[in-house]
Amino acid sequence: MAVMGDEQSPISAARARAIFAPWKRLPAVVLAVSGGPDSVALMWLAARWRRSLKRGPRLIAVTIDHGLRKEAAAEARDVRRLAHTLGIDHRTLRWRGKKPSTGVPAAAREARYRLLARAARASGVTHVATAHTRDDQAETFLMRLLRGSGISGLAAMAAETERKGMLLMRPLLDISKAELIATLEAAGIGFADDPSNRDPAFTRPRLRSLMPVLAEEGADARTLARLASRLGRADAALEVLVHGAERYLALTDRRAAPGNYDARAFAALPEEIRLRLLRRAIDRCGHEGPAELGKIEALSEVIDQAIATGQARWKRTLAGAAISLSRGRILVQPAPPRRHRNG
Repeated sequence: MAVMGDEQSPISAARARAIFAPWKRLPAVVLAVSGGPDSVALMWLAARWRRSLKRGPRLIAVTIDHGLRKEAAAEARDVRRLAHTLGIDHRTLRWRGKKPSTGVPAAAREARYRLLARAARASGVTHVATAHTRDDQAETFLMRLLRGSGISGLAAMAAETERKGMLLMRPLLDISKAELIATLEAAGIGFADDPSNRDPAFTRPRLRSLMPVLAEEGADARTLARLASRLGRADAALEVLVHGAERYLALTDRRAAPGNYDARAFAALPEEIRLRLLRRAIDRCGHEGPAELGKIEALSEVIDQAIATGQARWKRTLAGAAISLSRGRILVQPAPPRRHRNG
C-alpha cells in the first residue's frame, strides 16, 4: 500500500523506512543518480535509511554522462562527492560514440539502461533503482495516451520491471517531485538543473508545461497516476485470462500450442484475448519485434475476415514472424530473414 504524504513536506524517516522496506534483505542495489533533484533525493533517502539498519544492502550510485551537455561532467563529479560523503560507492559511465540527430531522448534512455545494466553486472548486482516519481508516471501516461497505446501501455511504469537481465525498481512512483525537493532543501543538499527538462523541442517537457492547466480541470499528477495504476490492475487481470485461454485451447485441441490454434476456436475468444495471444506468439517467434499494437489489430481483422468468409489459405509476415491460415488452423512461425538487395 502506498504511503501518502503532504505534497510540500520532506520525506520523514518513518516514511522512508516504508518505502525501502522491500530492499532490506537485498545484498546490493545500484542507484541511478543523474544529479537532478529526484535521483539525488533517492540517494540521500536510501543512504539515511541504510545507516539506520544494523545490516542492509550495499548501495552503489551510478551516473550516466550522455555527453549531450557540457555541464554533465561537472554534475557527475558533484554526485560523486555527495555519494562519498554519504558513504556510498560511485561510478560514472559515459555514452560514447556518435549521437543520433533525431529521437535523442529515446536513444539516450536506451543507452542509460544499457550502461546501468553493465554497471550492475560488473558489481554482481541484480537490482537497479531509478527515481521516477508520480509526476513522471503522469507524464508517461499522457505520452502513451497521445500515441494511442493500449491498456498495457497506459498502465505506464510498473514499480518493478525485468529489463536487460536486471530487476528495475522504481520506489518513488507514489511520491511527488515537490516532496523530494522539499526533502533536499530541508537537508541542505544541492542538485543540478537540466535545462533540457524544459526544452519545448521534446514531447515530455511540452506535456509537463500543460500539467497546471490539466490540474485545474481535475487531471493532476495524482489522478493520472492513479488511473495508470488502475489500468495496470486491469492489464494484470487480462494476462491471467490470456493464460487461461491458452490452457482452454490446449485442453480442447490436442494440436494446440502457442502460435498453433484451431481457427474457429481462436475466433470465438474475446477480441482483446485474441490480440494478446497473437502478440505473444509473434514476439516469441519473430526476430524484428516487438510487434506494434496497431499492426496486431490490423492482422486480427484480416484473420477474422478470412475465417468468416471461409478463406482456405493465406499468409502474412509481421515483426519477423510468419502468420498463416491453413487447413483451418492459425500458425505463427519464424519468418525467413529478409533479403537485402545490393545497389
